[in-house]
Amino acid sequence: MAANGTPTWVDVSLPDVDASKDFYSSLFGWTFEDQGEDYGHYYMVQTADGHVLGGAMAAAPDDPTPPAWTVYLATDDLTGTLERAKEAGGTVLLDAMPTGELGTMAVVAAPSGAVFGLWEARTFEGFDAVDASGHPVWFETMSGDYDADLKFYTRTLGWEPAAMDGVRYSTNRAGDAATAGICDADEFLPPGTPSYWRVYFRVDNTDDAVARLLELGGRVLDGPQDSPFGRLATVADPNGVSFQVIMPPEA
Repeated sequence: MAANGTPTWVDVSLPDVDASKDFYSSLFGWTFEDQGEDYGHYYMVQTADGHVLGGAMAAAPDDPTPPAWTVYLATDDLTGTLERAKEAGGTVLLDAMPTGELGTMAVVAAPSGAVFGLWEARTFEGFDAVDASGHPVWFETMSGDYDADLKFYTRTLGWEPAAMDGVRYSTNRAGDAATAGICDADEFLPPGTPSYWRVYFRVDNTDDAVARLLELGGRVLDGPQDSPFGRLATVADPNGVSFQVIMPPEA
């Protein structure tokens, strides 16, 4: 079972699921399996190598929320986590909701407004954590209130923050145990823009992936650029859903 506070699932609500399936299948080689009416035609998404990576669903026609990837953090006590979240200044947007025998989910906003999910597993742990092309490999929250959010995740989910040198950035645990990060993004967020979580998907070649994304109707928001962690770019699909692509240094 994933440790508390570890990213364990990602999913996205899309205005046009069919078009988005074509986009992501062409870009990453993903496949989409409809779970049927009992699960609201939720799609389980798999990578080209057959590993489950996340989910997708059709957005409600009257939903004013811009489409975005949602990151779910693991908890072994959802009820207690929700109570701690409220005590630590968070907001429960969707209370605990069972999903059959798979587990129970909830949706929460951190003090800065960053929205994320919580997942208490029963028979389904979440995505397959594999460091390969098409898989989600890093998760971070861009926070407009770094100090408040850092205290929030520590108190709510037991993070053991490890600060990076020279920048206002901490991982949820030290060294190889790190699975997520928090960045002080106060200077980067446009006025009125809430904090948010974002997902990095691994690719074999960032420049090739960006070129393919543009052919498919996506947009480049930043990059490509080199970093100590690999060559990366911030991009968006044709629906405006943003995400990161990254090629590790060894690739």
